[in-house]
Amino acid sequence: MNNIKVFVLMAGLTGLVMAIGQWLGGGTGAIMGLLMAAGMNLFMYWGSSSMVLRSYGAKVVSAQDAPDLYAMVDRLRQRAGLPMPVVAIAPHDQPNAFATGRNPENSVVCVTEGLMRMMNREELEGVIAHELAHIKNRDMLLQTIAATMAGAIGNIAQFAMFFGGGDDEDSVNPVAAIAIMIIGPIIGMMIQFAISRQREFKADAVGAEISGRPLALASALGRLEMSARRIPMQVSPSSASLAIVNPLAAFSMRGVSKWFSTHPPTEERVAALQQLATQG
Repeated sequence: MNNIKVFVLMAGLTGLVMAIGQWLGGGTGAIMGLLMAAGMNLFMYWGSSSMVLRSYGAKVVSAQDAPDLYAMVDRLRQRAGLPMPVVAIAPHDQPNAFATGRNPENSVVCVTEGLMRMMNREELEGVIAHELAHIKNRDMLLQTIAATMAGAIGNIAQFAMFFGGGDDEDSVNPVAAIAIMIIGPIIGMMIQFAISRQREFKADAVGAEISGRPLALASALGRLEMSARRIPMQVSPSSASLAIVNPLAAFSMRGVSKWFSTHPPTEERVAALQQLATQG
């Protein structure tokens, strides 16, 4: 069901790009906008690991530096059928973790010092398994495609506004172009974030399968959410979206704003994991 939802969201995002491109920019405008967004996001995709590690101030560790953590990642990645990822530790008191990398062969699993101090062994395994699930599911690639589509919407409107659009002699209505420049990217971003929320649910389910302990992951998520509200972390919003829980949770809002969140509500994730445990 999760995969079906993501497919529908991706289809909707693609259709939105095509519709706006044809309406405002014509075939040429749509292609130009898509190529510009693809170029920017492919740069991020290929260099994501080093950039995100720098953003968190994380350091790569070896089996000699952190033997217990390294052995845990190695054991869980074998259960997941993955190559050994790079292991890193970020010097933050807030317990959190993230995974990045363009493919399983070039992946990174990073945990904070706070996570290693505050989680018990089963909870830590659950968190690491969740991050390995993101790698197994190739979520970095999927999110890059979604970000490319969402970014193309704004680019198409800008091309139409400043260079004229359409494949005929009619010029683009500037009021319509401005409206699309404002509304289009917001809609695209909402769809992109909805895809991200679905992938978090998927990573929870696959991570629970890898670790074999859905309730341990559920317990970890609850503690991570509470800690994120008590212990601040200095990190950019773009890098924050990769973490297992939003490290900027202290600044998040309720109500309608959840549709602009990259993470689903933690209570919903916990409930889904509890249901998995009940089903065995």
